[in-house]
Amino acid sequence: MNMITNHLPTAELQALDAAHHMHPFSNQDELAERGARIITSASGVTLTDSEGNQILDAMAGLWCVNIGYGRDELADVAARQMRELPYYNTFFMTSHAPVIALSAKLAELAPGDLNHVFYAGSGSEANDTNIRMVRHYWSAKGKPDKNVIISRQNAYHGSTLGGASLGGMIPMHQQGGLPIPDVHHIPQPNWWSEGGDMSPEEFGLARAQELEKAILEIGEDRVAAFIAEPVQGAGGVIVPPESYYPEIQRICDKYEILLIADEVICGFGRTGNWFGSQTVGWTPHIMTIAKGLSSGYAPIGGSIVCDEVAKVVGATEFNHGYTYSGHPVAAAVALENLRILEEEDVIGHVRNVAGPHLKKKWQALADHPLVGEANLVGMMGSITLTPNKATRATFGEHAGSVGYKCREHCFANNLVMRHVGDRMIISPPLVITPEEIDTLIERATRALDLTYEQIKAEGLMG
Repeated sequence: MNMITNHLPTAELQALDAAHHMHPFSNQDELAERGARIITSASGVTLTDSEGNQILDAMAGLWCVNIGYGRDELADVAARQMRELPYYNTFFMTSHAPVIALSAKLAELAPGDLNHVFYAGSGSEANDTNIRMVRHYWSAKGKPDKNVIISRQNAYHGSTLGGASLGGMIPMHQQGGLPIPDVHHIPQPNWWSEGGDMSPEEFGLARAQELEKAILEIGEDRVAAFIAEPVQGAGGVIVPPESYYPEIQRICDKYEILLIADEVICGFGRTGNWFGSQTVGWTPHIMTIAKGLSSGYAPIGGSIVCDEVAKVVGATEFNHGYTYSGHPVAAAVALENLRILEEEDVIGHVRNVAGPHLKKKWQALADHPLVGEANLVGMMGSITLTPNKATRATFGEHAGSVGYKCREHCFANNLVMRHVGDRMIISPPLVITPEEIDTLIERATRALDLTYEQIKAEGLMG
């Protein structure tokens, strides 16, 4: 694999970065003072930074590098496609071979009658598409007032105006005048934090029934769709109780509400099936896809749409699209990524090898004095940090700071493990081996030990 080993000193790169590069979800002043971590190369599950540190990437970038880093096949396909047809649009009654082949393959892989794909450049853009598509769908059926979309608190559906509005994260809504009109949020199915005295099963059912309550309050004739991640990813890998999923499906079916499954994180093997909807037993009308579609090697997203919605939307002109909808290079890279996932049985590896091994090791972390619960679905997991397991207590005014301290200890021990408040989350490349999982767990345990000793010394375990 070709690597750029000859680069400016780290301090000079950090200074240039601070002077000119605005980072996502960052306080630029704090980052400039501290200096960004500079990643120079990667292979498999391992990143190399500008100081030569070998870092185990337990987040697969941003939940996306499903087949691991450094696959020459994707680079070769991209180069070949760039030479043959680097770009053409799919507007104006035009198409091209890569997007045709990818669409047919996605229709083959997707469950049920999800046979049509509308492309975007990212999951955020695809969820913006979904807003317009479901509202246009109901309008075309003679129900123009049926335009409210219900989502969940602490959900993440992207950073565009539409995607961030669908998401239920308060810090995002506090900037930019969000959410847009006619988006409604119901409580999330987070039993650990919000379940009170209910059993997980009772809580899951109660939280699902919040959807029915909202539909009845808003009016069935006004609710267009419900959008949800099969497992909430950026919200902290929130795994709902098993009672939640069938009740959500029942309610959507009863009230003829379109079900949008946001598969941006859960799709393409992350949960041990091609799509998270298959893992949880949902039958969605639309699935949002991105990330693992190309394993992050090229920017691409989209909406896989069922026959009924595609038929209604396709009967009139849908005035929507992006310059890079179905970009030929991104489509070719995605198609090659899907070939690797399929031919190398990466999803079987998740289901039969890596998943069971990680589950055994990950759940054992619940024995640590700082850990309350350990959740895992396929290759996405979370552990909840708590000062008191029995009462499911939080760290009070210090909430979030303990998770941040743990993240810093992870980084210092060459492990990328993310924190969401006081939840630590992982989403490693799907190709991770049992030996690499052992290394992940060793480094995570070391970080937990160091965090525990630090917060005990600071009096935060009281």
